[in-house]
Amino acid sequence: MEQLFNNNNILDWLKYYSDNVNIDIQKVKIIDITRKNKNLIPTVESHKTVLVFTEAGHPDIFYKMWDAGLGECECWYNEGSDPSGRILHKPVKEMIDRGINASAAMLIINPDARSTFKIGMDNAMFSRGSVHYVGSEIRAVILSKMHLSQSDTVCVIGGASIVVESAMLSPEGTVIAVEYSEADRHTVEENANKFGLRNVEIIDHVDEKTMKGHPVPSLTMMVASASMEQEIKCLLDLNPEMEFVIYTLDFKCAASLPDILEGFGIKDVEVLQINVSKLNQKNNMVQEPAPWIITGRA
Repeated sequence: MEQLFNNNNILDWLKYYSDNVNIDIQKVKIIDITRKNKNLIPTVESHKTVLVFTEAGHPDIFYKMWDAGLGECECWYNEGSDPSGRILHKPVKEMIDRGINASAAMLIINPDARSTFKIGMDNAMFSRGSVHYVGSEIRAVILSKMHLSQSDTVCVIGGASIVVESAMLSPEGTVIAVEYSEADRHTVEENANKFGLRNVEIIDHVDEKTMKGHPVPSLTMMVASASMEQEIKCLLDLNPEMEFVIYTLDFKCAASLPDILEGFGIKDVEVLQINVSKLNQKNNMVQEPAPWIITGRA
């Protein structure tokens, strides 16, 4: 597929905005959302100045930004497909009823941008659906064990909220979300739409057929289940150097996993338990479910 925007186009648009808007070119983040797996909303949240290249369409692009709390961002744009003519600007909150009418670039300025990643997001931020989300503190530990980079391809089995944060932490990569339940798959899709995540691919189980056509993951995070061993075998067939992060609330399962993983040639297995207690309204400390996290590398 031919790219809509090449290096010369990008330089022309960058000069156009540099000539018309008071910006520091060195601090402009460039994102081409005509390409696969490019996430606009997390990019705008974490960068003060974003130059966005997009094709015509996207009827709800500004509504999604407003819904994500970016309504006060300033959007600079023109009415054509070329970097010329009169430049316009409005806050995103005044543009929620319009889409993109031409293939072009727009400049989005977010004075409240934070350059830090959201790790351990509050559960209230996720779409309310069929999924029972793990506590944010526990999710933060899981993500720290995953050691994600910007371009990782990750398989997440039964971890809906982990899918969202993994997709944000690996904006140049892909998250393959595996959910057995149709309702859970719908919830993951709602979350992907809510946070503007275009690098999430959803399937209903793991086998050679369902994984075909998807990029090969380098890491798998899974909630332990009855199909876990079949899934580990399939994933190791795809990538013999796969890393695993496994979550379980079952002590017997946690105790048996080192031997199971060793049988697959997975070494350096670590088993840890996370205990989180919170003060409730009656000034009592209430302990949350204490899961085991098992990690290993083939």
